[in-house]
Amino acid sequence: MTNIVTVDVPEFTEELSEYDTKYRYTAKWDTKRGDFVRDGANRIVACSGEEGFALWCFKVAQTERYACLAYPNDIGVEIEAALGEDNKKMVESMVERTITEALKINPRTEWISNFEFTWDADELHGTFLVKGVAWDSIFEISL
Repeated sequence: MTNIVTVDVPEFTEELSEYDTKYRYTAKWDTKRGDFVRDGANRIVACSGEEGFALWCFKVAQTERYACLAYPNDIGVEIEAALGEDNKKMVESMVERTITEALKINPRTEWISNFEFTWDADELHGTFLVKGVAWDSIFEISL
């Protein structure tokens, strides 16, 4: 004898087509220490939404894609693959492309430009500019 199980299919809800582009207060991050900024009572300090967006850009540009299981696969860059190339100009081009693609995931990113690279033996250093949507400020990120 076979038992028949009936399952109700949940109603499908459509995702919103508009993204939230507001800059909201968030936890402040110390890029040198690699930890949250805390006050004297050991509470995490808040920062403005614009500063939070800049921190997000910095962290995404330093996060290797697929390396952190806590992040979805569309978050991060593919720097290791780029550094595997023999030609330095090709490496620079690949790094610029992967950083640009990674930051454009966020609907708050208006543009990324002015990449400048320097080499110290086999170590690549770079800076670039980012502008947020509906935001007059432009900020520089150094990696």
